[in-house]
Amino acid sequence: MSTRIAFLKGHGTENDFVIVPDPDNAIELSPAAVAALCDRRAGIGGDGVLHVVRSAAHPEARAMADEAEWFMDYRNSDGSVAEMCGNGVRVFARYLQRAGHVTEGDHAIATRGGVKSVHIAKDGDVTVGMGSARLPEGDVTVRVGERSWPARNVNMGNPHAVAFVSDLGHAGDLYSAPPVSPEGAYPDGVNVEFVVDRGPRHVAMRVHERGSGETRSCGTGACAVAVAAARRDGADPAVTGTPATYTVDLPGGRLVITERPDGQIEMTGPAVIVAEGEIDAEWLANALR
Repeated sequence: MSTRIAFLKGHGTENDFVIVPDPDNAIELSPAAVAALCDRRAGIGGDGVLHVVRSAAHPEARAMADEAEWFMDYRNSDGSVAEMCGNGVRVFARYLQRAGHVTEGDHAIATRGGVKSVHIAKDGDVTVGMGSARLPEGDVTVRVGERSWPARNVNMGNPHAVAFVSDLGHAGDLYSAPPVSPEGAYPDGVNVEFVVDRGPRHVAMRVHERGSGETRSCGTGACAVAVAAARRDGADPAVTGTPATYTVDLPGGRLVITERPDGQIEMTGPAVIVAEGEIDAEWLANALR
């Protein structure tokens, strides 16, 4: 390992990431290394790591290399592997633009949740094609303390439980994962969203992301919330034949989510690179002892 490893720091609606460019997949990022990098006191700090690898160089992405040159090898802040991160895709695209790998316009990015289309606009916003939602059957309940709510089970390539509440404060501190029943509904854990209405097709949310705790924003979560709200409001685009667009306010900013009659979902929002530098390999080695 070289004595220093390049990194950048970026965020999408304050969902922040350590970006590690590694085109040839030469850097081994163990769960412990990811957790050390994401530590907000002893490391760089972030909700996760965006490991930037050419698809052809990564065993999990080689099959997608013909469609997408770059693979977003995403890790949660505790070091666990995640299928997708909507805010992460936007920041990943912004990094590729900054590094000169892509320009404004339409591009494809490989993820564990499949190939995602992105559009980098002149105004700086990035739109991500998030695919379609699946709505698994079965009742789900979310509980915080003495309160409980029915929740909509939405899968955006990763699992979500969306609960509509009267006050976002009812979600509690979200340091630990809110209990979800029945047991076994989410064998690999779940992201839990708490949602209140702000106006017509306008909601606000808080989220506990599995493996990260409460985050300032969650792109797949915002999509899941928009889908759940559309079904609740009788605005399912597959039924009405017209797109449903929801504005979703998160603690870190605002996202606009559109679901089309064919089921495809688009998420639009900002993506910012705030710093770049070098990770000292000796520090990283010591952090892993």
